[in-house]
Amino acid sequence: MTARVLLASGNAKKLAELRRMVDGAAITGLDVLGLGDVEAYPEPVEDGASFEENALIKAREAVRRTGLPSLADDSGIAVDALNGMPGILSARWSGGKGDDANNELLLAQIADVPAERRGAEFVSVCALVLPDGTETVVRGEWRGRIVRETRGSGGFGYDPLFLPDDPSAGGRTAGELSAQEKDGLSHRHRALAQLLPALAALATA
Repeated sequence: MTARVLLASGNAKKLAELRRMVDGAAITGLDVLGLGDVEAYPEPVEDGASFEENALIKAREAVRRTGLPSLADDSGIAVDALNGMPGILSARWSGGKGDDANNELLLAQIADVPAERRGAEFVSVCALVLPDGTETVVRGEWRGRIVRETRGSGGFGYDPLFLPDDPSAGGRTAGELSAQEKDGLSHRHRALAQLLPALAALATA
């Protein structure tokens, strides 16, 4: 019998990334579902004070609503010159106007900040909650800096503004990397990689 795990997200790119990682880890017998694969339910209010709290809010609610082992990610960008903001407010930084507006607002807020002080990091916290109440929370970070204009049309969110420190990125922003290249470097990949043993255990339970 195939085990199932629910990614409590409607983001198709996040779902595809997790499925690629499960396949790449040769985990068989595990079906990764998204919110579009289960009966719709009202998404909870993400009113936590940290990425960890918000990830747990989403994962716990998904388990309560579906009875399935559930994984939730809360992520965002923390800009040094803004004292770690937008942080947990990243997706709503422009008041819910979308990625382009968020990027424009961020660029405007640090327009006068010199290159050496434009450091930033992407943060991803993933929470895996099981129906028996077991909870596993992991964190991944990806250091880089904010460039002065958007570059690239790949990824989503702040990717076109984020220039990774990783030499393997070749001086390209996250928005200029292919999905496979980003998989190997990103904050979410670093967090999800820590959960692969727990996901493999679900497949063999």
